[in-house]
Amino acid sequence: MAEKELIIVREAIVDKLFLSSRSIVFCTVNCNSFDVRMAELIQKLSFDQVIDRLLAMKQPYQSNYLAMYSSWFGGIITEPPLMLVPIDDHLVHRGDGVFEAFKCADWKVYALDRHLDRMEQSAKGSFLTIPMSRPELVETVLATIREANVPDCSVRLFLSRGPGGFTTNPYECPASQLYIVVTTLKMPSAETYARGVSLKTSRIPVKKALFANLKSCNYLPNVLMKKEAIDAGVDYTVSIDEQGLLGEGATENIGIITRKGEFLVPRFERILRGITISRTIELAGALASSGDLALVGEADITPAQAYDAAEIMMFGTTFDVLPVVDYDGHAIGGGRPGPLYGKLRELLRRDMQNCPEMLTPVKKTNV
Repeated sequence: MAEKELIIVREAIVDKLFLSSRSIVFCTVNCNSFDVRMAELIQKLSFDQVIDRLLAMKQPYQSNYLAMYSSWFGGIITEPPLMLVPIDDHLVHRGDGVFEAFKCADWKVYALDRHLDRMEQSAKGSFLTIPMSRPELVETVLATIREANVPDCSVRLFLSRGPGGFTTNPYECPASQLYIVVTTLKMPSAETYARGVSLKTSRIPVKKALFANLKSCNYLPNVLMKKEAIDAGVDYTVSIDEQGLLGEGATENIGIITRKGEFLVPRFERILRGITISRTIELAGALASSGDLALVGEADITPAQAYDAAEIMMFGTTFDVLPVVDYDGHAIGGGRPGPLYGKLRELLRRDMQNCPEMLTPVKKTNV
């Protein structure tokens, strides 16, 4: 780690946390040996000891953490153990914040403006203030990616209520904070795209419309849906609303191709309007014009209609689009990816490579 960066982080921590005693309490509890000797195991750590331990705490998975911008620290950090968020930030203990996730491929960020538009809507709905202008935000995102120094990566942008206390009162937080994290881009294997994925109906209740349309950091229902999928041995789960209609995945949207050649997606009133599926709907207009699709649009879709579909697809930022070949034990499309999946995937691939209005270059070009 560069000496200058360590000094900046040290000074920022001292500045922000006002550690007059420059110490915290570190407690290790062994649940199987509660006795008088436990008191001897509790250490009081100095500020410098904490920093030294943080730097020594590198874990293998942290190799995926490439760079982090923190408005709290006032700069970019590239040492994973120092990519920290204050415990009293309401983002941590209340899930009080909103976020966006997007990706960079070949030094170009895809759909950045659309993601930032949606973040502004989520921030407005949560009464959060973005602590910088839109041009400043874009440049901060790009600068963080440049520090990560890889052409392909995932980017997560978190807007928090900020530090200020431990109650639910948002007014105790003096200012919102912004955190941008750049990580390794992990795409599904080529075999997954060719073989297809499995899907199961979720038992987790669907979110109410207000919260479904805010990309909030309070993601417990989504976490439980992902756990549900892993525990059931399937790739994804999809929620069902009170009317028995398809909703959305844990972090994905769903769409079907009917036997009549209609490309249908669940209505967005009760689910998050995904950036990838929204763009796919726009691009699919070309397939409707060519006669490959009879119709493109939103609709009420029941699980029974999905079981009978010619094709089912999942859409998401990281993987773009994946074919579903099994839903609740029902083979979809004969258990093989269908032709419309291939055409939609190709449209998205070309869009991500060649559409100037959807791409934001990371590296500055000399004029």
